[in-house]
Amino acid sequence: MLKVLTSIDDFMYYPLLIIIMIAAGLYFTIRTHFVQIRLLKESIHLIFEKPEDDKNVSSFQALMVSTASRVGTGNIIGVANAICLGGPGAVFWMWLICIIGASSAFTESTLAQIFKQRDPEGHAYGGPAYYIEKVVHSRWLSILFCISLLAAYGFGFNLLCSYNTQAAFKVYGFYNETWTPLLVGGVLAGLTAWSVFGGGKRVLKLTEKLVPFMGIFYVVISLIVLVVHIGNIPAMFVTIFKNAFDFKAIFGGVSGSCMIYGIKRGLYSNEAGVGSAPNASASAHVTHPAKQGLVQTISVYIDTMLLCTATALMCLSSGVDIPADTSGASYVQNAISTVFGSVGPIFITIALCMFAFTTLIGNLYYTGNALAYIHGNKQPSKRFMTIFNICAVVVIFLGAIATMDAAWAIADIGMGLMTIINLPCCVVLSKYSIGALRNFEQQLKEGKNPVFKASDVGIPDSEWNFWR
Repeated sequence: MLKVLTSIDDFMYYPLLIIIMIAAGLYFTIRTHFVQIRLLKESIHLIFEKPEDDKNVSSFQALMVSTASRVGTGNIIGVANAICLGGPGAVFWMWLICIIGASSAFTESTLAQIFKQRDPEGHAYGGPAYYIEKVVHSRWLSILFCISLLAAYGFGFNLLCSYNTQAAFKVYGFYNETWTPLLVGGVLAGLTAWSVFGGGKRVLKLTEKLVPFMGIFYVVISLIVLVVHIGNIPAMFVTIFKNAFDFKAIFGGVSGSCMIYGIKRGLYSNEAGVGSAPNASASAHVTHPAKQGLVQTISVYIDTMLLCTATALMCLSSGVDIPADTSGASYVQNAISTVFGSVGPIFITIALCMFAFTTLIGNLYYTGNALAYIHGNKQPSKRFMTIFNICAVVVIFLGAIATMDAAWAIADIGMGLMTIINLPCCVVLSKYSIGALRNFEQQLKEGKNPVFKASDVGIPDSEWNFWR
């Protein structure tokens, strides 16, 4: 089974997914005139824009939910894993896919806003399933996307998240291969159950508080390690770029190259173009779809250029030898130990637990949207959701005792299938997101607070039209 999963994983990422991701990202970047860089200042400003009604989801809350899912164990273990297995050059390819992918994040989240719908209480909801249906004029592809999302976020990612968390305890003397994974899995499952059964609003409030705190603290610790090893920084960057453009390292072994690992782990971490973040983006109450699209580019940068880079530079500057094959946790813990001694691994363990928790609840927030779409655009019964959430919690528990290779393969395949469905549909519908961006910029030039009407991008009044 592992060989089958690995074969599917390898083919999906090389050449299929690499071509789709880079082609779509470059297309969006060129068509939007580098919106992810050009309007960076405006994007930061929009994060703190408040909705007219406090009962609605703000841009900041939507950003925190999407960032909660993006920011997770992949920022620590995923990055270290990419360096260990692909080489230091993987960091460069991770940066590149982030910059290109930020334009994809803008496009998918803007489309989610344009094609969102309103529930009976007046709250907004939507996501890729809704704009994908607009492309194919049929529910079948949207349902396939939702099934892929459920497999990836309700199963694969949560399985992997739980495994990565328990792996952080292997450096301690008390670690027992039988009992420690069971204990860690049980605690994670229990905390997630508490949050999920408390309702979606609890998720929003919790992530709004935890995500900024843990992200800032982790970056500060990483900077301290960098400053202590400042003499190693020039050689570190030389190694990254030399390895990144070493054609033997890029193409040798293909699936095990620095390019493939950089792209895989970059995509796993920032999720740009995957179609997950738009589920949160659609819920935000904004006056113009482009506002939430711009806000989501910041989430991609926070994840990759800030947190993933913090891990990569901390590890590579430390001077610790890169293990030939590892889950990644021990490499990060050894690196931070060069400055903080025995306290370092403890900090990484705490950070992993916090990152894992917010990732798990952010992932399950997405699955609720997918289930609602499959159920005819309305929430399934309370009994069904209870059973589903219990199954999701059980998966989290089982993830702690899974094998590393199987967990990564399942997560990669689920995420890859979502991306293969989502990005081509975004390209087909990009005329609407580009039209919305131009309309947004025109109103900014006129000194207005941009307000959107569907007719601005040629969408007639219809059941799809939230912006009548």
